[in-house]
Amino acid sequence: MNVFLEALRAALTSLMAHRLRSFLTTLGILIGTASVIAVVSLVQGFSESIKAQFADIGGGTLTLRAENNNENFRTGKINNIRFKDVEALRHRVPGVGAVAPMMQVQATGASYKGRTATPDVFATTAEFQVVRARYPEFGRFIVESDDRGHRRVAVIGTQLRDDLKMPDNPVGEFLTVGGEWFKVVGMMEKRGEILGFSQDNYVIIPFDVGRAMMGHTQEPFMSVSFTVPKLEEVETVRERVKRAIRQSRDLKPGQDNDFKVEAADSVVKQFGQITTMATAVLGGIVSISLLVGGIGIMNIMLVSVTERTREIGILKALGATRRDILIQFLLEAGLLALLGGVIGIVLGFVIGQGVAALIPNFPPASVPLWVVIAAAGFSALVGVVFGIMPASKAASLDPIESLRYE
Repeated sequence: MNVFLEALRAALTSLMAHRLRSFLTTLGILIGTASVIAVVSLVQGFSESIKAQFADIGGGTLTLRAENNNENFRTGKINNIRFKDVEALRHRVPGVGAVAPMMQVQATGASYKGRTATPDVFATTAEFQVVRARYPEFGRFIVESDDRGHRRVAVIGTQLRDDLKMPDNPVGEFLTVGGEWFKVVGMMEKRGEILGFSQDNYVIIPFDVGRAMMGHTQEPFMSVSFTVPKLEEVETVRERVKRAIRQSRDLKPGQDNDFKVEAADSVVKQFGQITTMATAVLGGIVSISLLVGGIGIMNIMLVSVTERTREIGILKALGATRRDILIQFLLEAGLLALLGGVIGIVLGFVIGQGVAALIPNFPPASVPLWVVIAAAGFSALVGVVFGIMPASKAASLDPIESLRYE
């Protein structure tokens, strides 16, 4: 231990004696690490933002939606979830809790006091609030009596309120949706944007009101979210739902499903896997620059060995072993790389935050702890690996020849 501490002290003394050269030597590692951290922080920040959007949706929430392939789109034979599928799900499948159908209504915009906007118009039931864990900021959500009584009431998003220049609390105001009057009974909490697209530009109306507006001339695009109260029965209930929906859609034995039942958080999980892979690939590409920094350290260390040949000869004449010299030069190379890595981590995080702030509506950068530890460790490893050759050269010098070196 004493030998190691003495070698560390000697390495630090040598680096401090040549501060400017030591700093310039670390630039390659510094820039490489800063690039890795900046890229990773932006990707991770974006990933965390997406996950937060779905944080309240548990694993016990499933979604039934129609499945279409290229052939369906090419021929125009689009599969849709039908109203009788909703009834089958609601009444024929044991283990299913709240059922919330969501239908997109074809409506020609919304208007308020002469101002117009083009929100997405959805029709759903009171269960949507429970199933999707979304709550109003003002007023209330749609209730069962709204649906039963075919009331012309609406819940809006914050973006629509702003576009129509409605009061901060729009509850009690009237607007038209698709040419029909609706009373605003609630405004949902703000959700922000994803990739520049607002998630708050919408109107939600009672499900049966939406059915009436759609009429019978066209089949609506619809999905159904539902809960499974007992988490241990999720897979069992999923199979029951598939059997019930196959029967509802008159699918014959052996015929492929034209629908799918997926966990509501499956999109988030898939997105997490994609961002993890993207982080690894981008981090790997950018980390190539660290190798360039390692070559710079090796080059400077070889020059240092040549300059300090007499010093090495004196150390060996005073009793320093080959191992002592090897450890000292390896420590110098490792410390150089570690110093560049630490500064690069801080600089990279600052760059990531700056870039995120410059891009409108981009989430703040985020750096997981494991990335910080991995970056610092990899930087030190690069220094040690590229320091092996100079250290071996220094350790193998003959003491007599070294003392004669001019």
